[in-house]
Amino acid sequence: MKKLDLHTLGPLIALVALVILGAMLNSAFLAPANITNVLARSAFIGMIAVGMTFVITAGGLDLSVGSMAAFLAGVAIIAMNALVPSVGVTWGTIVLGMGVAVIGGIAAGYLNGALVTKAGIEPFIVTLGTMGIFRSLVTWLADGGTLSLDYGLRTLYRPVYYGGIGWITWPIIVFAIVAIAGEWMMRHSRFGRHVEATGSNDRVARYSAIDVNRVRLLTYMLLGILVGLAVVLYVPRLGSASGSTGVLWELEAIAAVIIGGTALKGGRGRVWGTVVGVLILSLIDNILNLANLVSPYLNGAIQGVIIVLAVVLQREKRAADER
Repeated sequence: MKKLDLHTLGPLIALVALVILGAMLNSAFLAPANITNVLARSAFIGMIAVGMTFVITAGGLDLSVGSMAAFLAGVAIIAMNALVPSVGVTWGTIVLGMGVAVIGGIAAGYLNGALVTKAGIEPFIVTLGTMGIFRSLVTWLADGGTLSLDYGLRTLYRPVYYGGIGWITWPIIVFAIVAIAGEWMMRHSRFGRHVEATGSNDRVARYSAIDVNRVRLLTYMLLGILVGLAVVLYVPRLGSASGSTGVLWELEAIAAVIIGGTALKGGRGRVWGTVVGVLILSLIDNILNLANLVSPYLNGAIQGVIIVLAVVLQREKRAADER
């Protein structure tokens, strides 16, 4: 009889336990409105975390995703506002703004990846630097304040966040598609195999004729695309961007990846685990708010503790495997 792998099933067990706990603490927890809210708010971090799974699996790291999202949101809003006089308050203007966000994400991801692969700088240093750059740029563009989307465009754009099929909003639907595509790509595509091989042992991967630098560059570009896609769905929620947009998104994305079982040192990635990790973090945040157990200002601290515990569990598993 095969032994139950708690390290693999642990996140799923924790997710089920949180759902039961939430239902016990507050009767409104399982209400469709609350579930929709939790899933929709998870979608932005979830899409970014799927991309982060590929980056970390390949042996990289990206600390700039929150600042990148803020910068892309600001640039997309500026672009759409600038197009209103010539194109008008139309879906054409919004689609062009979406294109700016996604193309900007690709460019930002390429910048991070090129500095890591071509310049040979450590991912931590590169993305720590670009994190500051992107955050400063959006603050400068907003002149220290807030960049707001044209009111007419905001009204037209709102259904992209609030609309959907029944109670399932578009961010939830897009997140589900991204998660399924990411899981398939990691498990069944040649690119996914190359990502895991690169993160496991890049020297052996090179001997196997894998272009390690190209694989790592593509993971950063994939992450940039998904940050841009998250921004496309996030902008209609508030219709604005500022220097505080996307704060701690990188922490939540990395936490979700680690909780889901992806090895922090690379070589093993679980997109489905990352999705579970995102839901765990969102449910913890939601339960704490509904039950009023602790101050919401401590949510970041709780996420930090979860990251540390997840890394400790990974180290214990690695030590057990080596014995």
